[in-house]
Amino acid sequence: MYLPKDVFEYLLVGHPSPGMFALIKQEKKLFTERYNQAIAYKTSPHITIANFLSIEGIETTFNRLLQNICRLTTCFPVTLDGYSGFPSHTIYLRVKNQLPFQQLAKQLKPVADIMRSSGCPPFKIINKAHLTIARGLPEDVYAKAMADYSQKTFHESFMLDELILLRLQYQFDACKTIQVFRLRPADSNLLVM
Repeated sequence: MYLPKDVFEYLLVGHPSPGMFALIKQEKKLFTERYNQAIAYKTSPHITIANFLSIEGIETTFNRLLQNICRLTTCFPVTLDGYSGFPSHTIYLRVKNQLPFQQLAKQLKPVADIMRSSGCPPFKIINKAHLTIARGLPEDVYAKAMADYSQKTFHESFMLDELILLRLQYQFDACKTIQVFRLRPADSNLLVM
């Protein structure tokens, strides 16, 4: 997909903690080697929260809104629990607790409203948070991998403490980091022992 010169695709993503990032990158490398699918290793481990198209001219406005939303959003634990897939093209790690992502999606409504009022295509919130291992797979590779991965286990957790806004000009363009938004630290006084 090629976009007009002044239109960009934006992705709002959460990256796993550094140790988890390395572990998932290793999983992606193993997938690449076993199924000869380079796209698995080339893509960085992340959980997509939202994606949207916009003109660069309103980037500052929605960037400011995202900053305010993230300042009010407390970091939260993410548990990755097993493998699943989107037939017939994507293998991913399941996110066990969807509630924090659903709450975050509700908070993004003002950004979606800005996009709509600016004449941009609809803001897309990801309904089912997941962490992709490999996407865009040929159907036969997907079937083989899904059979193998249905027998594997994976259960790890990390704290999601920042969101990253990425921008790209066209589908196979390298993503450029526009902004890193720190989430509010958890209030240790509220933790129950």
